[in-house]
Amino acid sequence: MERLVKLNNGLVMPRLGLGLYKAGAGDLERAMSSAVTMGYRLFDTASAYKNEEFVGKGVAQCGVPRDELFITTKIWNNAQRIGNVMGAFERSLERLDLEYVDLYLVHWPVPGCYLNTWKVMEEIYRSGRAKAIGVSNFDEYQLTDLLEHCEIPPAVNQIEYHPLFSQDGIREFCQKNGIVVQAYAPLARGAYAERAVMQRIAEKYNRSTAQVGLRWILQKGCCVIPKTVRDERLLENSQIFDFELDETEVATIDSLNENYRSSSIPADLLV
Repeated sequence: MERLVKLNNGLVMPRLGLGLYKAGAGDLERAMSSAVTMGYRLFDTASAYKNEEFVGKGVAQCGVPRDELFITTKIWNNAQRIGNVMGAFERSLERLDLEYVDLYLVHWPVPGCYLNTWKVMEEIYRSGRAKAIGVSNFDEYQLTDLLEHCEIPPAVNQIEYHPLFSQDGIREFCQKNGIVVQAYAPLARGAYAERAVMQRIAEKYNRSTAQVGLRWILQKGCCVIPKTVRDERLLENSQIFDFELDETEVATIDSLNENYRSSSIPADLLV
């Protein structure tokens, strides 16, 4: 299976990346160094993760030229609410110590804010300091609203997506509208690792249940950014391009969906 996907603006993005949620300084830089030796080129962070500075150091120290890496970061909710989108982006660039990011995302669709946020995102894109712009955690209603008002459509929608939370509606909507779905928390923090169905399929292919879950996501046409800082997991998560689930296995895994969200929704969006 192809390891790269072309976004709707022509930019090429790796289908596998490393999520860096809550990764701390020493672990993060070491994990990035290990990851590049295993073929990883996409690294995903956010201002809310409080580790952009360390990601920047990882980029500088990993030994791979900047133009061969794909760096994603995101704007947090408070910057949207106070209308400081450009300032937040520039602070992210400063912390990363980069001249540009490859993908800049709206982390959450803050009600009453995300359309105005997107106008500034479009300015950032036109400046060349973000090679692509997109969103995260947007549902079909919010994406429809955005598409009706934007000049530049989002290239990516990053959502929680895994066998227990397949979100077929939003996935199909994005794919119909040329928006790449990128799955975060694709391993559901281990929630499906012990499922008998997953174990049976994993045994057939001599793989782990994590590899089967990640492969299922790829075969749904999505990209994946599993998070780990452990070398053995980095390697395991990268070995998902050399086997293929059959249609019956895909359908069997489909049946596991129970709309289980392993990640939390920010408290400021629940009021």
